[in-house]
This record gives sequence, C-alpha cells and structure tokens, in this order.
Amino acid sequence: MSDAARLTRVEVAVRPHLADPLGRKTDARIREVLGFEVADVRVVRVYTVEGLDAAAIARVLDGAVLHDPVLQDACAGAAPGVFDWALEVGFKPGVTDNEGRTAAASIALTLGLVTPPAVYTALQYRLAGALTREQVQAIADNLLANELIQRVQLKSAAEWAAEPGFPARAARVLGAASDAVNIVPLSAMDDAALLACSRENVLALSLEEMQTIKAFFQDPAVQTHRAGQGLPADPTDAELECLAQTWSEHCKHKIFSARISYENKANGSALEIDSLYKTFIQNTTARLRKARGNKDYCLSVFKDNAGVVAFTDETNLCIKVETHNSPSALDPYGGALTGIVGVNRDPMGTGLGAEMVANMDVFCFASPFFEGELPPRLLHPRRVLEGVREGVEHGGNKSGVPTINGSIVFHERFLGKPLVYCGTVGMMPRTIQGKPSHEKQALVGDAIVMVGGRIGKDGIHGATFSSEELHEGSPATAVQIGDPITQRKCYDFLMRARDMGLYNAITDNGAGGLSSSVGEMCQDTGGALLDLAKAPLKYDGLAPWEILISEAQERMTLAVPPANLDAFLALAREMDVEATALGTYTDSGFFHVVYGQKPVALLPLEFLHDGCPQLQLRAVWEGPAGDAARVDEGEVLALPGHEHGQLLKDMLGRLNICSKEYVVRQYDHEVKGGSVVKPLVGAMCDGPADAAVMRPVLGRMEGLVLSHGICPKFSDLDTYWMTANAIDEAVRNAVAVGADPDSLAGVDNFCWCDPVQSDKTPDGRHKLAQLVRANQALAQYCFAYGIPLISGKDSMKNDYTGGASKISIPPTLLFTILGRMDDVRLAVTSDFKRPGERVYLLGLTRPELGGSELADALNVPFRHVPQVDALAARRRYVTLHQAMQERLVTACHDCSDGGLAVAAAEMCIGGRLGLRMDLDAVPAAGELDPVQLLYSESASRLLVTVRPEDAARFEALFAGQHCACIGEVAAEPTLCICREAQDLLCEPVEALAAEWKATLDW
Repeated sequence: MSDAARLTRVEVAVRPHLADPLGRKTDARIREVLGFEVADVRVVRVYTVEGLDAAAIARVLDGAVLHDPVLQDACAGAAPGVFDWALEVGFKPGVTDNEGRTAAASIALTLGLVTPPAVYTALQYRLAGALTREQVQAIADNLLANELIQRVQLKSAAEWAAEPGFPARAARVLGAASDAVNIVPLSAMDDAALLACSRENVLALSLEEMQTIKAFFQDPAVQTHRAGQGLPADPTDAELECLAQTWSEHCKHKIFSARISYENKANGSALEIDSLYKTFIQNTTARLRKARGNKDYCLSVFKDNAGVVAFTDETNLCIKVETHNSPSALDPYGGALTGIVGVNRDPMGTGLGAEMVANMDVFCFASPFFEGELPPRLLHPRRVLEGVREGVEHGGNKSGVPTINGSIVFHERFLGKPLVYCGTVGMMPRTIQGKPSHEKQALVGDAIVMVGGRIGKDGIHGATFSSEELHEGSPATAVQIGDPITQRKCYDFLMRARDMGLYNAITDNGAGGLSSSVGEMCQDTGGALLDLAKAPLKYDGLAPWEILISEAQERMTLAVPPANLDAFLALAREMDVEATALGTYTDSGFFHVVYGQKPVALLPLEFLHDGCPQLQLRAVWEGPAGDAARVDEGEVLALPGHEHGQLLKDMLGRLNICSKEYVVRQYDHEVKGGSVVKPLVGAMCDGPADAAVMRPVLGRMEGLVLSHGICPKFSDLDTYWMTANAIDEAVRNAVAVGADPDSLAGVDNFCWCDPVQSDKTPDGRHKLAQLVRANQALAQYCFAYGIPLISGKDSMKNDYTGGASKISIPPTLLFTILGRMDDVRLAVTSDFKRPGERVYLLGLTRPELGGSELADALNVPFRHVPQVDALAARRRYVTLHQAMQERLVTACHDCSDGGLAVAAAEMCIGGRLGLRMDLDAVPAAGELDPVQLLYSESASRLLVTVRPEDAARFEALFAGQHCACIGEVAAEPTLCICREAQDLLCEPVEALAAEWKATLDW
C-alpha cells in the first residue's frame, strides 16, 4: 500500500476505571426513547488517518494530539474492552466532517506538515446487555445514526473475537476532478420528457417553465451568439441547473409574485392581485415610510440579505430570519446547524457587513410523545426535537453569539415536516471609511473573491429540494453540515477587511452557492466572468455544474477592487482564512462561466433574473373547513369532570404552555455580556420572559428588544385572524418588556402547505385563499400598528407524501419584532415583585375559545377565533409604554396560550408569590362563564402590577380604556381565584410550578 493510500485507525477510549459521560447519556436515551434494557454503554472515538506511516502515527499518539492522556487511552487499531455488541457510526463519503478537519489540522501542526492528512471520524458504541441483533440495529436506526449521511457497522462479541475491530474505511469522495460539461437536449424533448427531466434532476421546474427555457435556447439569435462563444444550441447541465436554482420557489418566491384571482364566496367579493409581495408587503412598508417622513428609521428594506434600521447616532441594526425545514426533516442536527450558521451569514453579507449581535430560534414539532406508526422516511418527533435543539445550540454557542429569544410550538401536523426558524440580529457602524454602511455596490473590474469554506457535494439541489414537498426520494445531497469554527474565523477576518475598506460589496453563498451569489451580485455591474477551475474543493470529483450550485457552508462572495486584491488576500492568509479570486465583474450583460478554457454557461442576466413566467393562480375562500361541525362557546360551559384547580394544572402541563427550560438552559444567552431581560426571569430565574432586551453597545443604555408571535393553531379557523393574532402577540410581547411602540420593525416569515391546485393538492385554491387572507391581515395590522416590514421569507411546500400518507403543516406565520428602548434600566419582567402590589388586567375578555389550548384539551371545536381590535390595542400599548416610562409598572405579562389563568400562574411562578384574583372584576364582553373568563385567548390583553401608591396615576392614564384591578399580589405563595365571593381554586405556587416544569423535564 502506498503512503497516500495508507489508512490507520486510532481509537480513543475513556480509561476503564473512569465514568464515561457520553456512554451514560447514550444509555439513558436508549432506555427512555426505545425502552431497551442496557447494562452499560462505553463510547470509543475513532480517527481514521490517511497517508501517515507508523512512525508518524506513533508521534501523534505520544504527543497526545487526539486524546487527553489523563482521562483517555489511545491506540492504533482496536481498543481493548468487554462488551456484547459494537456499533460504529461514521459519515458517508462526501459528508462534511468538522471534527476530522480539526484533527487533521492538529496533526499537521504537530508533525510540521504543510498539507494536513485526511482524517475521518466515527463513534463506536460498545453495548453490554442481553440485546438481540434486531434491537441493536433499531438503536442505530432510531437513535444513533441517520442513514442519509452516516454509515453503520455492527458486530457481536463473537464476531469481534474472531476478527477484532472494524476495517479502516476512507470517508471521502474518490475520483479524479471532472471538467465534463454535459449538454441537455431540450430541443428534442416533448412535454412529457421536459417534465421527466425536471423531476429526475430535482429541478423543481413546472412544464411552462421548462417550455420557456426550451424556447429561449431555440431562439436563432441566441443560438448564433452561443456558437460564437463555443457553446451548443441546447443548454449545458450547468445552465439548466443555474436557471432552476434562480427560478426556484425558494429563491424566486413565485407564489408570492403570482397573479392571483381571489374570490371570497363568504361575502361575495372578488379581487385581482398582481403579486402578494408587492401589494401587501412592499406597498404597506412604502406607505408607512412616507407617512413617517423624516422620522423614518428604515435604511434598507427588501433589497439586501437583511433589513437595516437606524439604532443610535453611531450604529445601525439589521435582522434576518430564515427557515431550514426540509433539511431539518432529513437530518435534524445538520439541517438546524446549517440554519443557524446560515442565517448568521445574512447580517455578515448585509451592506458592507454587520457584526453578529444576537440569535433567536422558533421550532415547530409534532409531540415528542408521539406513539403512532411513522410514515416512510420520517424521523420520530423527539429525535427531530433533540437533533434540531443540538444543531442550533452547537451552531450558535460555538459562534459566540447569544441566543436571546425563541419558542417551541407543537401541533400534530408538524409530523410531516418540522419548521425550524433561525434569526440573527447584526450591528454595523453608521459609516465605514466615510460611506454609509448599509450601501454596497460591485464595480466593473472588481475581482470575484470567494472566502471561507471549500466547495463539496453537500448542499447540491438545496434550493430546488426546498422548493418541493418532502417525499421518500428526497435527495441526501441537499443536506449540509455547517462548521461554525470555520465561519467564525471567516467572520473575524471580514470585519477587519471591512473596516480597512478592502472590498466594495459582499453577500453570502446561500441557496445556490456561486450561482446565486455571483449571479445576483453581478447585476450591479451587468455581468460576470467566473472560472470554476479556480474554486477550492473539499475533494476531487465535482463536475462544473456541482461546483457552481453547491451550497456547501461557511462561504461568502465579495467584490474586491484590483488595487486592494493583494492586501485582501494577504490579510486572509494572516488570519488563516482561505480566499480565492475566481473571476471578474463585467458589464457584458451575461453571467459567463468557464472551467479553465472550457465554456460552461453563458446566460443573459435579463433572462436569468426576469425570464421566469409569472404564475397565474386562483384562490377561493368559502369559510373555515369543517365550520358546520363547530360549536358556539356558550354551548359547552361546565367543567367535564374537572375541578378548576386540576384543570389549571393540566393546562400548565400542556406542550404549548409548559416550561421550555430544558431547551433554554442549553443555549448561551449571556455571551457578549449585553443581555438585560433574559429568556428566564424571576426569583429563581425560571419564569417566562415575554421578550428579550439586550444592550448591544456596552457602556450605553440603549437597548434592542426582540420578540415574536406565532399562532398556527388558529389557521384552520381563519388565517386572517391567525396573522392578526401573531402580529398582536409580537407587538404586545415587545411592549410588555418596555419597547417603544413607535420604534418597531417587523419581519414576516410564511411557512405554508402547497397552495397551488393540482392532482396532489385538490384543495389548493382554499390553501391559496388562506395565504391571501393572511397577507391582507399582514398589511392591515402592520399599518394599524405602524410597523414597517423590513425583511422576510416564505417557504411554500411544507407537505409530506409517502406511502399512503400526505401531511400538510398548518399554515404558519412567524412574525418577529425588532424594537428599541432608550434606557434598558426601565425594562420590565413578568414576575411578581412584592406582596401588596395591585394586579390590573388591560383589555377586554370575549368568549373566544376557537383554536385555544382549552379547546384542544377538551377536544371541543369551538367556533370563535380571537379577533384583534387594532385601534384599541394600539392606544393601550402606547399608554402602557408611557406608564413604564414613568416607572409605574413593576411587572407585566401578556395573556396568550391558556389565557388569563395561565398568565396569572406564570407570574406567580416567576415571583414565587401568590395572587388573590376576583373574576367579577375582569373586564368582559357580556356575561361569561368562569371557564371562558379564565381560558379565553382574547388578544391584546396584559396583566400588570402597580404599587399601591402609584395606582391613582396608573388608572388616570388608562381612563376610558378597558383596565381594571382584578387582584393583589400575596406573600403566601398560593394562587386563589374567586367568583361571587366563592373560591374556584386555591393552588400552591410550588405545585403549579411542578406541573409547569414536569412535561419536558427529561
């Protein structure tokens, strides 16, 4: 065997007399999740090193490069041990191996090598216990390995004794570099063949779109020009892939750009809509900005990677929220890790580049206690939850960015596809080198420079894969694994290069890789010449089209002036960041791609970006599905076999209400030292915060406020009110901690099931009508609250089909608020502070139990979804902010999931104080039953506490509004609620806290 082909296994194990923490954790998960009895689990870390001789391996072992000599033993070959089964899990060829890359760099440093060796890692689980082979395989399949990206090897103790260890196995893509450019014969294809071509190549293009591409390439003028450039009449594989990426639903947002004929049969109205985006989002923001005049704080909206607003006289803030739903469904860890490090790059690529300030995340899952049979290819919801949680945790924590806000939403239909929202807030100085920081522009002659990670097969077809439903054949290559360490080095380098003024423009290599980043940035100049042969690769064997569209992570594309190129590349070398010049921005009018001297693609920018035909769609609204089966709230009033106290405890334990402390504790919200209102607050730091407050500039008192609203449970009733409630929830959460209602900026993220009528989606017109109604509400309530929309994203194909199953998510809008407060010392938290303080309820309670947590708990389909009175709510929020500015409010908490009863219990839990509440004092619309008063989820309501000496001033501020004192904070930690002088419940706060914490306390 040649040195280059030599493979040596190094196995690292915790010393036998010491505890193995990872083994114990795995043991517990096997018992809890699968119910298998395991006597013991020990974990061996395996490094397969390629190209080193025995002497070099000995130096690696002697130097303790790969292990801790105090706690671990390391050896070449199989580590000794006693066990019944050995199960080894490693990455498949071509999958990013971050630990292997780090190990290779460490070995190279120790041995003084210029070129690091290839290192591939695996985990070997050694199981003791009376397990069958089928059970061990089930442990691998359902808990320890993901067949998409990992390989599994399995041996019994007898098999191990006969042949110890597992064979050394390389984990890279082998094969010579390929410069082959294939021609796709569209001219010879009929309609059936065009559709087959799109389907088989994961292009996600419709027949009309394929026909449009075919017609373009059959244009004689196009063919003549192509012939002069050495290209055939038919498109190359790279050209077709580039067009599919650029025209994908994920990138082009074709449904939001469609012309829609909307018919509302419920009221007999009709409407022609030319682009939901332009009509309801872009236009609403434009109207608000015009109305604000010189008080407009928006600087850049809808034209960059993130929206930018003014923050202080010296700084701007930007924000972007993305989804990584499809990748997270296939590989929860890798998909979510990619989601958080990917959205980190959006502020990095906004304007001239922003520093990352804070992360947020919102997850939507099916119940982790799901017990039914899983459809093909779907992972168990608990495994999805754990993988997503860990992926975002690793990506955020390792990047040194605090995670300050988030939530988890559970609904049975998220079994088909989880929703994984990740967001990042960035900050930039107002000016850089005398130029506004939010402005950028590539210039003719600038070098195309790629910075950061190398290109691999991971992420190929990511954009097109995310533009179609999840199914049994979804491609493994779409899954990416991010490397936060490489990205952090890249980020630190870019901030220095930015401040030195070394580049003119920057963007991230997101969906579509170089195809997207260069293809979009070259619109500044009118063209680009890109040489793929210069692109740094993770391994050999990538075809030009793969290099062009791969979304492999941690990469940015920049426009660097020729005069600065040497200095830029020198700084990159100094900071150990790979930077490569790949071509030049031109004014040719074409996206021109070559591989050395070989032509690869020649696409006119006009056709590339504006050639996609506009969708023509029809939407029909007839009212909520299943409306005839719904009941009025007045028909079900009595508690069915419950006492009020037990019902409250049951409600506190529900998945959408219970404490998420288990997840929150695993995220770092303190790094950077700027967090003021943290995710958990109160006497024991375990009460729920309504929103996050952070001081991004240490030494100054200005604070950013980050909140969100998400209410998919209302969607089946009416997405108009779902959207209104999501916006209202985000606003009142922000105001509850002290945000100025006149400082808010919004980010809309739509996740929808397929709304295009087809054989697979026979109810497409109804689902599209739901989308129309959601956008109507978005425009209405953003304008009413004065919230400009500065950024957003949509994900339109959140369905699963497999076997006989089709699962569509509930239509979901995540609405995120970025707000401001002048002085973080005025921030308010939700926990009760002192006995004797008066408790006020702001807002009117109506009999609105449709879609509520109580309706789900009782399995009663109530009819009336909560509606939002924007004018009254806006006045309430402005008045509340004034009261906070006068320091009249000591605690504030919004009423949302679970209504008044749950909000009151959470405030008690946060402060570990009691409350005596009188339901007769609750402002209500008519005579309501105690159950309605306690669990209605009417919008725009808040509970606040006020010192007795401030009560008169507080009540004077709210004169003429729905505001009433409904109780008093008590020293005795008991929540007591009465009606007509009779106690309905009296529950110890610790008992309520126990119920609230128990559900996810695993």
